[in-house]
Amino acid sequence: MTGEPTGRVRTAKTVLVVDDDESLRRVVEFNLQEEGYRVLTATDGPEGWRLFQAEPVDLVLTDVRMPEMDGIELLTRVKTMQPDLPVIMLTAHGSIDSAVGAMKLGASDYLTKPFNRDQLRAAVRKALEVAALTSENRYLREVIADRLSFANMIAGSRAMRAVTDTAGRVAQSDATVLLEGESGTGKELLAKAIHFHGTRAREPFVTINCGAIPEQLLESELFGHRRGSFTGAVGDKRGKFEAADGGTIFLDEIGDLPAQLQVKILRVLQEREIDKVGDTRPLKVNVRVVAATNRDLEKMVSDGTFRDDLYYRLAVVSIRMPPLRERADDIPLLVDHFLEKHTQRLGRGRPTVEKDVYSALNLYGWPGNIRELENVIERALALDRDGVIGLDDLPERLRSREHRVANLRMELPDEGVSLEEVERELLLASLEKHNWNQTRAAAFLNITRSTLLYRMQKFHLERGKTETGGADPQ
Repeated sequence: MTGEPTGRVRTAKTVLVVDDDESLRRVVEFNLQEEGYRVLTATDGPEGWRLFQAEPVDLVLTDVRMPEMDGIELLTRVKTMQPDLPVIMLTAHGSIDSAVGAMKLGASDYLTKPFNRDQLRAAVRKALEVAALTSENRYLREVIADRLSFANMIAGSRAMRAVTDTAGRVAQSDATVLLEGESGTGKELLAKAIHFHGTRAREPFVTINCGAIPEQLLESELFGHRRGSFTGAVGDKRGKFEAADGGTIFLDEIGDLPAQLQVKILRVLQEREIDKVGDTRPLKVNVRVVAATNRDLEKMVSDGTFRDDLYYRLAVVSIRMPPLRERADDIPLLVDHFLEKHTQRLGRGRPTVEKDVYSALNLYGWPGNIRELENVIERALALDRDGVIGLDDLPERLRSREHRVANLRMELPDEGVSLEEVERELLLASLEKHNWNQTRAAAFLNITRSTLLYRMQKFHLERGKTETGGADPQ
């Protein structure tokens, strides 16, 4: 505690007071200066407008009725130049309707004459606090949107570039999106990027994991309930759909949704309304749905464990998140990103990474995908003592060649297999893994580029004959 009066502002905010009543101007100016504000005064609208254009102003106090330019016109001009600037209207009893109309045009508040010192100070303090919160909220949204921008997403591989291209286009629509992919591939991050780059960016983004909540509680979590609708319902509760009204709801692990709730989610998508538990009247909601799953929904539809009509409603736009093992080109970029993230958090210098580490990371199968890679990098930073991350800083499962080669093992048929066919498939898989970059594919197979070219000619491996695309990159 500093002993500073609670009403005193710590920074000198500038308030512009515009009123043709000289005595009122002096009283307002005195009281605001007592609170620590810098005060500018103007006798009429034109003078107030000139001062506003000439000086940095944090808040405007203006009379409604003035000659030449009234407070409504001044408000309109101010809001045109600075939409978020707070404006408080000063009005007599006879012009309250005008003040209310000014509120609809963007005024923050109005004071009815005569007002006392406490009313003045409270109105100014509140308007400035709301403006500060609005500014901070806008800044945080801009920061989030920048961090989640598709341009900043790590997408060096062709597979991820296709993902970000599709997501960027669908973000501007209200289409329902289904994100499919293994756990740890970044589905929630992509869902947030779609939301924050769409038309609903200023509205809520609400997440619910459909597989993490017991079935008997999930309906209430999704749709809410009325007091007394079941044992323990001691009050009304808003569900996730209601909380997301106007924005986006992210239904994670939608494949774990019980059959009974699949019907109810389908109704929300079709009718745009929800049924609260214990309520007889439906409630309209305006929500965009983005769903995600690590399960094969098409197979579940075939097996009868997931409704086909719900699947088609969810998969208006379906985006498959590739596993990390299909994004080898992104691994060095992701390593750089996680090193930057965690060294900043720890407040330490960034270590160098030995080449053998990248080889080990490239050969590993990554069952935990990006989440597992981040944990590996965080572990390496914790163990590093000399500013160089080497193989000794990696978990055993990545260091062991036996474990890495085990990822290549396959089921062998009883009738035998052609060694040349296996070699051909291995060459083709390596080329496709590295987008037909021959230098990288050769390094991956631990052979020279000339050896790779010889074997490509031996098996007639040419990009145009095995997949669509342009010329083979060198």
